[in-house]
Amino acid sequence: MAELSGLAAVVTGGGSGIGQATARLLTQRGAQVAVLDLRPGDDFTGLSADVCDDASVRRAIAAAAEALGGIDILVNNAGVGAAGTVADNPDDEWHRVFDVNVVGMVRVTRAALPYLRASAHAAIVNTCSIAATAGLPQRALYSATKGAVLSLTLAMAADHVHEGIRVNCVNPGTADTPWVGRLLDQADDPAAERAALEARQPMGRLVSAQEVAAGIAYLASPLAASVTGTALAIDGGMAGLRLRPRS
Repeated sequence: MAELSGLAAVVTGGGSGIGQATARLLTQRGAQVAVLDLRPGDDFTGLSADVCDDASVRRAIAAAAEALGGIDILVNNAGVGAAGTVADNPDDEWHRVFDVNVVGMVRVTRAALPYLRASAHAAIVNTCSIAATAGLPQRALYSATKGAVLSLTLAMAADHVHEGIRVNCVNPGTADTPWVGRLLDQADDPAAERAALEARQPMGRLVSAQEVAAGIAYLASPLAASVTGTALAIDGGMAGLRLRPRS
């Protein structure tokens, strides 16, 4: 499939996990891809950027546009996790996580908008989470940021639809990524914790980074030309299914 042939894409947080899988799939489908990350790697046009630093973001986006000949697709994927209830994280941590997960998307999108407005096929895909729509234990701060991302996606879609820019997001369930792996390693019983996370999703397994990437690639492509303001759940049925316990 080469439905992205001739298009230029920027993926933030593309050095690992969902972002890396997305960058690879977009490349396979014909796009030229630049990755923005603190540690971008060498697989694509890698540009070092800190989404918490506006000057860093603007330099990286300008460099990506120059290297790729413009920007047609922006994947806002950079993010960090957080664990605990509302009582477990100090103000500084709340500000830090919101700065990365929410304001970071704002900075990158703001810098990319002039290039997206010049594109005949402009699409933004934000990485949200099942945590935006389902109450998960020990995820108060993380869930709050992803709820903000969902609302931001809808607002951006409304603001830019008449400029020809589509804006959507993906809502993954718990994905088998390096970050989740680190969380599991910190558990008293990593195997039991993994089994509990798998059982929480109706399909009985974690979502793969490649499956999330496939959803992002669809929303970014001309195949989704009439799709905007949509949250695509990639969660093994977690958001919508209410199964009876197995006997």
